[in-house]
Amino acid sequence: MKLAIVMGSISDKEIAYKVIEILEKFEVKYEVKVISAHRSPELAADFAKCAEKQGIEAIIAIAGKAAHLAGVIAAMTPLPVIGLPVKSSTMDGLDSLLSVVQMPKGVPVATVAINGGENAGLLAVQILSVKYPELREKLKDYKKKMTEDVIKMNKELNEILKK
Repeated sequence: MKLAIVMGSISDKEIAYKVIEILEKFEVKYEVKVISAHRSPELAADFAKCAEKQGIEAIIAIAGKAAHLAGVIAAMTPLPVIGLPVKSSTMDGLDSLLSVVQMPKGVPVATVAINGGENAGLLAVQILSVKYPELREKLKDYKKKMTEDVIKMNKELNEILKK
């Protein structure tokens, strides 16, 4: 199992690290690249067209502002593409979100929250878990741990409120 994380600029690396943290937790192999839909369109096209042959099974595309990277890649590959919009200085990421989520008919891109690296990683793991049952079990354990954490927080809160 292998994912690709592509980002439109090196400035998106902090968001990519959030994705990587999740992928490593689930022991999913990945590669990371900087590819701009606007500044290096030939690289984006080559990557998208060759990704399947390279053994990649899903792609997470991280971009800000006019965030067309996910759509450009999705237009040229049969692989699932997850768009991860990045908060920009101009419109707090709304421009990025709309660029990623408003795709034309026939070019779907799954979209997570602005700067939602963790959820992009988790969604990619969920997609792969259809093929890899061991990931499905790890996801169940992950969700169980989240529930346990909430129960623990609730107990802590009740202890604080009793004082």
